[in-house]
Amino acid sequence: MPIRTIIALADMRQLSREWRAAGKKTAFVPTMGALHDGHLALVREAQNKADRVVVSIFVNPIQFGPKEDFASYPRMLQLDSEKLTSLGADVLFAPNAAEMYPAGYETYVYNDKRSDILCGRFRPGHFQGVLTIVSKLFNTVEPDFALFGKKDYQQFTLLRKMAQDLCFPIEVIGHPTLRDPDGLAMSSRNLRLTPEERALAPELYRAMQMVKEALQGGQKKPQVLLDTLKKQLSHVPAFRLEYAEIRAAADLADFGETIDQPAVLLVAAHLGSVRLIDNLELSGP
Repeated sequence: MPIRTIIALADMRQLSREWRAAGKKTAFVPTMGALHDGHLALVREAQNKADRVVVSIFVNPIQFGPKEDFASYPRMLQLDSEKLTSLGADVLFAPNAAEMYPAGYETYVYNDKRSDILCGRFRPGHFQGVLTIVSKLFNTVEPDFALFGKKDYQQFTLLRKMAQDLCFPIEVIGHPTLRDPDGLAMSSRNLRLTPEERALAPELYRAMQMVKEALQGGQKKPQVLLDTLKKQLSHVPAFRLEYAEIRAAADLADFGETIDQPAVLLVAAHLGSVRLIDNLELSGP
């Protein structure tokens, strides 16, 4: 039997409250669809955490800039529905934009410290769009748990902080990045890589691993470590590096001259028409 699909916000909220009244815990996996194994791993983890699992699919227009890939972002709702049915998820929540952002909509959520660094520096308004839509989804689904992949590490830390600061009674859980056997982080946008680009894409992860190895070998200076990555990527001219930074894993604070606490390497690079993001949690100081 196909998964139950809900469109209206009121219907989703009513069902969630019925579950809660019956003593059931709900886990929530927000997505933009084009589901891959990384998403499905989140669904399986959600099933381990709760009695009921809701997966949302909504390609959120307000997190895309005017020159970004909103129109071409992959949409495959029927195939996604079949995947969720095979896993036994309880609800596919697929709201429409007209209800999410009705005429006259003017309220947004913004993090004053972390929205404009890293990806936010190159995608103005992006994280405002992410925080806004997820807060609306949280208020509609009213889950006990919400699961996000750590591939977008900045997004994960922003959402975890939002839940804390805005008093959402939700445990935000991060799931490790899933990778293809050659190391490329799974992403819906990978579908847009040409075969030649797909063959080159794992070089980004290989360069990141070299940074981790250098840190484990005793190098503690962020700039020296980043120079290692840039030198390695310079051998693959097809990559256009947008940024590479090493930040504190806990709150994305910038380091000075020396890494003195657990860190994360965050990278964004363009390969053809596709923007790849990735990160690697590094060992402690």
